[in-house]
Amino acid sequence: MSLKPIRIVFAGSPDFARVQLDALCAQGYHIVAVFTPPDQPAGRGRVLQPCPVKKAALTNNLPVYQPSSWKGSAPQDLAALEPDLLIVSAYGFLLPASVLKIPRFGCWNVHASLLPQWRGAAPIQHAILAGDAVTGITLMQMSAGMDEGDILLQMTLPIVSDDTTQTLTEKLAHQGCEILLAGLNDISHTLAQAQIQDHQIATSCHKIRKEDGKINWALSATQLERQIRAFNPWPIAFCTWRNETIRIWGASVLPESTTAAPGTLLAITKDGLQVATGEGILQIHRLQIPGKKPVEIHNTSSHWTLGECFS
Repeated sequence: MSLKPIRIVFAGSPDFARVQLDALCAQGYHIVAVFTPPDQPAGRGRVLQPCPVKKAALTNNLPVYQPSSWKGSAPQDLAALEPDLLIVSAYGFLLPASVLKIPRFGCWNVHASLLPQWRGAAPIQHAILAGDAVTGITLMQMSAGMDEGDILLQMTLPIVSDDTTQTLTEKLAHQGCEILLAGLNDISHTLAQAQIQDHQIATSCHKIRKEDGKINWALSATQLERQIRAFNPWPIAFCTWRNETIRIWGASVLPESTTAAPGTLLAITKDGLQVATGEGILQIHRLQIPGKKPVEIHNTSSHWTLGECFS
């Protein structure tokens, strides 16, 4: 018999959620089923691939449901499972209000921000873009509004100067495990301490698009350095040089200033390429040219011409 008899349905997709599903299984919680998006084509052959949550579910011998929407039979499928609780983590679907009422204890969401800050699909990227010093995880009782439900628990996490979306996502995924296990330890107490969000101070964030990675050299070096970290590992910040797309994986802000036009290559050193911005100098130390892997820049004077501009 399971050590944790409450009937849980888990819904998620990426590694962020997979870490939490694995943690629940490892702790003996009774996961009766997992909902994930349909398999997506990937790679050069565009072969359908399961998401990380589906892979984890199959590894743990859990039933998997993959509805393409919640307008068909999905609500009936969920109700037939008689769940006590639905846990949602980076699932990618908005659930109708009628679905949220199916589980006995409602639906919990593991959200990667300190709500009501950064409601929406890309809170980690936007926290880095904004230069936030602190982020965290919110365990929320889901409601019909986008990330507007009552706060059950929160945990904070500092954002360090070299955090990228990848490193911060990994940290927050594990913090999501902690907050879930803390909430499940005494569900009645967790539900009793729910607090209404202050909607007056809420901020929202849009989904990141590939074109958001385009660098605007008129921005400050500080803004561009944040953009490069926020868009690592996707979509990767990029610019154009000699009609080629250059992807920038790592950079830092230099203390010096310049009057050169934004985008001008100012210097080539063993530490990287120094480029003028709208305010300050950005030093690029890791980049990728078409058809090649990302490389650390040392002395590449044979490939770059001083004074030329990036666009």
